[in-house]
Amino acid sequence: MSIRPLVMSVLLLLPPFSVAQTADPATRELIERLLSRIDTLEKRVAQLEGSAPRPAAIAPAPFAPAPIAHTHDQPPMPDAAQPSYPSLKLAGFSDFNFAATDLQGPSNGFGTQTMLNPHTGFQEGQFALHLSSALSPKVSVFGELSVTARSDAGTGSPPATGFNAELERLIVRYDLNDYFKLSFGRYHTPINYWNTAYHHGQWLQTTVSRPEMTQFGGSFIPVHFVGMLVEGAAPAGGLNLNYNAGLGNGRGQVISRGGDIGDINNHRAWLANVFVKPDRLYGLQVGGSVYRDKINPLGGAPVREWIESAHIVWQKETPEFIGEFANVTHQPVGGGPSVHSQAFYAQTAYRLPDPARLWKPYYRFEYMHIPQADALFRSVPSFASSTVGVRYDISSFAAFKLEYRNYSRRNLPSINGAFLQTSFTF
Repeated sequence: MSIRPLVMSVLLLLPPFSVAQTADPATRELIERLLSRIDTLEKRVAQLEGSAPRPAAIAPAPFAPAPIAHTHDQPPMPDAAQPSYPSLKLAGFSDFNFAATDLQGPSNGFGTQTMLNPHTGFQEGQFALHLSSALSPKVSVFGELSVTARSDAGTGSPPATGFNAELERLIVRYDLNDYFKLSFGRYHTPINYWNTAYHHGQWLQTTVSRPEMTQFGGSFIPVHFVGMLVEGAAPAGGLNLNYNAGLGNGRGQVISRGGDIGDINNHRAWLANVFVKPDRLYGLQVGGSVYRDKINPLGGAPVREWIESAHIVWQKETPEFIGEFANVTHQPVGGGPSVHSQAFYAQTAYRLPDPARLWKPYYRFEYMHIPQADALFRSVPSFASSTVGVRYDISSFAAFKLEYRNYSRRNLPSINGAFLQTSFTF
């Protein structure tokens, strides 16, 4: 901006007696000197502006896939200066799928979410809503609701609804400190890695579908747990030791469901889970769990159940690795030999370097062995499976996934299938 017009405007606004004085030769000389000085200053400013380097335009940052940090189920932190409670945060997840398989008959134990069926076509995935709220600096609540399309919609009398609504998780937690946190509610049972790292939101995980041993609606492990949980973490000399210990209702009469309305017997289920995340190997997690319950299944003899599991995980994307093993032991209450069922999977993936960093190819091998003598698991499949696929992140909050799977089943024809999914969060 030029200074001369500003000075002239001030002079014009001077009172009349001042303007009248401009006839004085001394005053006119003073004004001329001021205007000359202004001209000199304006030229100097122009020279300085011309020699100064212009700031470079800021290029837009390249798109980077959002890391899977699993903060979606953490309550928002209120403003420390002016905290306000409750403070609510919402997050949503959903997906749409296309499946084509050569399955000619029933899936023989595979859950609906594996998308193994004799019909080719599109499928609407789960709609999941996460609600988290801080009630005070040390008290928080988390809830997870899901809506799932029904295969029997419109049938029966009265006609079945088109969707099932389910309360997947509801937890109130008291954080005394980092070493001790107490909570009550309905959980995803913390007896392995996948079941607590990836919840009802397919966008969270690399692959289209969960491993069968952790599949929602499956029976191999108790996916849900109703009761109380104590958890915490300690530095432990750089090992970062984490623990969970729980007491609750365990499985219901339908063993794929938790005891939502109470325990079916007077024997509480309990669990213990321990894992480390060493500082020197950032991204590594190694741990193990044990679970104990007594089950009174619908239409079957009661059994005592032991589950031991272990996992090793490299949580980065170059590469990503997840491996888990679980052994389930069933011992009849009335006496008889114990039976042992095992399952494991190993999954690896790799985020490609620039300029192809939006692509993430992956491979997973699964194995599940159910002895024919295990009456409680008579509907659980025995198989070996290979899955190969690729994930493409179309934004930080949406992805395409394409994968091929092959299942080799015991005493049954193998299954091949191709699956396409778009998953997103909002």
